[in-house]
Amino acid sequence: MRVPNLGETDLLVPLHEGVFEQPMWHTFLTRLRSVAGAGGAALLLRSPAGRETVRLAEGDIPAGYEALTAQAGMREGRVYSRDELADESGASERPSLLAMRLSERDEIDARLLLCSPDPLGPDIANLMTALAPHLRVALRVLLSLERERARSEVSAAAVARMNFGWITLDARCRIVDCDPQAERLLQSSGVLRRGHYDRLTPAAPQVDRQLTALVRTFADDPRARPRAINLSHDPWIDILVAPVRLDALAGGTEAVAVLYLRGDRTSSADRCEQLCDVFDLTPSEARLAWSMAQGLSIAEAAEEHGLTIETARNYSKKIYAKTGARGQVDLVRHILTGVLALA
Repeated sequence: MRVPNLGETDLLVPLHEGVFEQPMWHTFLTRLRSVAGAGGAALLLRSPAGRETVRLAEGDIPAGYEALTAQAGMREGRVYSRDELADESGASERPSLLAMRLSERDEIDARLLLCSPDPLGPDIANLMTALAPHLRVALRVLLSLERERARSEVSAAAVARMNFGWITLDARCRIVDCDPQAERLLQSSGVLRRGHYDRLTPAAPQVDRQLTALVRTFADDPRARPRAINLSHDPWIDILVAPVRLDALAGGTEAVAVLYLRGDRTSSADRCEQLCDVFDLTPSEARLAWSMAQGLSIAEAAEEHGLTIETARNYSKKIYAKTGARGQVDLVRHILTGVLALA
């Protein structure tokens, strides 16, 4: 087993930590430039098709050298000099160049460059070769982080589209913490707002009293049962108030309750149009289906829309047939947990 020399050791830690720096690999490139006695060091990251290039550089890289190393035919892991890269300028006074190409999983193509006014000897080329497996690992970490970041962004976007959020409260209903989605709803919905001294204040007085009583209950009994409260029917906004049972949510604060909320971003009219599109319902059927999905009985939905009980029942049979629901509970699941939750 070959033991890395001092120059390699000084470079390995910043190479592996460089993916977490901003700009990435700043320390590594600075130290590599110093160890090599080079005028410039650069790392060029390209997508396989070359659609996008990320340029990370320290010092001076002559114009045209990056394009020179972009040519096809560079073998992976081999260090090339300027002459080997077919520099046709013929200018002998141009700085020396050493370049190495690395790729990872056919997802990223990297070029490591060193430029110097003085010749870069074989010892520097050997150093770059020794660093190659470590740079491959660093590129693999970068790809994994980027992949997880992309997945996280998609997941966060899905949660955001469903308008879920949370707020933690102390025993006096004062806001201890909340996520960005809840903060946006506080600013825009009107049914909940930040009151004096950061107190969470529902617009409806009866809801305010109910919430205050629940929070006091949870302060006294952390094992009390969570309760759901409807804040608005159009658009539909629900909250679930529960005692704090996760230390991470309390975070060493005085939080005693957590309020989970979901707010529909669209009006009932918009939802009815979407139901028509998804399930091929008529407008009248869609309006009844949406009301039933909000928990209204057939009789209550019929009264809301000025229908007779018999007409509402006929509509409901067509709704169940078109949606594939086998009852009102199944209908709620189809509508509120399907793709319409993302719309």
